[in-house]
Amino acid sequence: MKTILLKFSGPLQSWGTTSHFETRQTDRYPSKSAVIGMIAASLGYRREETQNIQKLNDLNFGVRIDQTGVSIQDYQIAKKYKKNGELERTYVTNRYYLEDAVFVVAVGHKNHQFMNMIEEGLKRPYFQQFLGRRSAPLAADFFLGSTKTDIEESLKKIDWQAANWYQRSNSSTLTAYVDSDLLTEGATRTRHDRVKSFSQRNREFGYRGERRIEISVNTNNETSLDNVEEHNAFDSIGG
Repeated sequence: MKTILLKFSGPLQSWGTTSHFETRQTDRYPSKSAVIGMIAASLGYRREETQNIQKLNDLNFGVRIDQTGVSIQDYQIAKKYKKNGELERTYVTNRYYLEDAVFVVAVGHKNHQFMNMIEEGLKRPYFQQFLGRRSAPLAADFFLGSTKTDIEESLKKIDWQAANWYQRSNSSTLTAYVDSDLLTEGATRTRHDRVKSFSQRNREFGYRGERRIEISVNTNNETSLDNVEEHNAFDSIGG
């Protein structure tokens, strides 16, 4: 077994699985289909390479919520034009994001050669990677490393990735969601999140099951947290 651990963090993220038309919601944590899309882009797969993309559904998947973030709405307008080039109408679209959220994503498989190919792609992507939308880039510490343990054990061992200010005021018991077939206990929740096709002509998803687990992580002691300065970009420019 080889498991790759990724850190999803940044000012904004967006992970919709049920959005349609002019209102684009975000789920509270990344979907497996979105991560498969990121991996497929990293490997240079085109949207029409359905067979290669569907194979990525075989990856074991889990995501831990290290910092919940805040849901925000972005105000955007769009314009629709007639076939002759004249403006038909201007309308408002509703886009939702997670602000200041942090997640640890784990993907794994028993085939090390398969996982080595994915690791290489994630480190040297063919197409640009982003956190759900093109306007949400990755952070520098995106790739956390790899382990030889399964998804659940890997999520239990990795350090808490939340900011120090968040760790000071929140519980160290974190929630994670894992592929339902990887666990033997707990209720299964069905999510519209199994990739059938990313083709622009026929985007299609099936259902996958996931289960929720609680994970206790080690907390840095108060003294060490207090001595660590948070990054402040405005200090660098004299703001």
